[in-house]
Amino acid sequence: MKLKDIYNQKKTPVISYEVFPPKDDTDGQKLENLFEELTKLLVFKPSLISVTYGAGGSNRNESVEIIKRIKEELKVTPMPHFTCVSTSTKNISEYLKTIESFEVKNILALRGDMPKEGNVCHDFKHADELVQYIKDNTNLSVAIAGYPEGHKECESFEKDLYYLKQKADKGADVIYTQMFFNTEHYFSFVEKCRKLKITQPIIPGILPVSSYNQILKMADMCKVEIPSKMKETLEKHQEDKDYTKKYGIEYASQQCNELLKNDVKGLHFYTLNKSHAVSEILKNIL
Repeated sequence: MKLKDIYNQKKTPVISYEVFPPKDDTDGQKLENLFEELTKLLVFKPSLISVTYGAGGSNRNESVEIIKRIKEELKVTPMPHFTCVSTSTKNISEYLKTIESFEVKNILALRGDMPKEGNVCHDFKHADELVQYIKDNTNLSVAIAGYPEGHKECESFEKDLYYLKQKADKGADVIYTQMFFNTEHYFSFVEKCRKLKITQPIIPGILPVSSYNQILKMADMCKVEIPSKMKETLEKHQEDKDYTKKYGIEYASQQCNELLKNDVKGLHFYTLNKSHAVSEILKNIL
């Protein structure tokens, strides 16, 4: 099923998950663990599972294998991520043909992180160029990323919205947001997008907090606000892992309930390849 059809269903909210290819998986056990975790999440009837893709295709083979298994074993619609920076047009064309060959219908088009060293391929500099190329050369439905607090590298929030508008106008069907912990940022972001006539569904990305140090690092890396009360609570209990995980589930559940009251069409969970927190959140809200 294509993205437009998925988000036009009467069934709401549409539930989707994001996973990533396990690192250093020499014996394949981490991959099997991932599918055990995803199997536990099937009870909530996800409409989509997205799979990340390393810069320049660094884990291309692993991503393709996961995508195939999601489709064939789990019987869920997969959505590969695809980055274009430092990737040649030839490699992009080959990859798109590969995923279309086993009837994948959706893709998340991203610029990707600029490589810190080595040669940079300049065939594609921005995500809107990748969206256009996909629309011109495939029948894939295209998703794009949105940043409720602005992209970390962009000079201003207004400029970032301008770039989002460019991507959206090239033919994207849905926008998935970066994680956020202050839900007002999401609502403000949606309002500003609508004023620019960005009409696509804007699906909030939800990350359950499980580690104080991890969330500090991720928030700093992605330029995301941690509300003061949340930060104080996590800091106070940072040595208590069980408390932190429980608090993360409660906090994300509150976020989701607030979002659902405002009629979001879906919830996209950054699972970090684990099922427990997402399972508990979905039990709380559905």
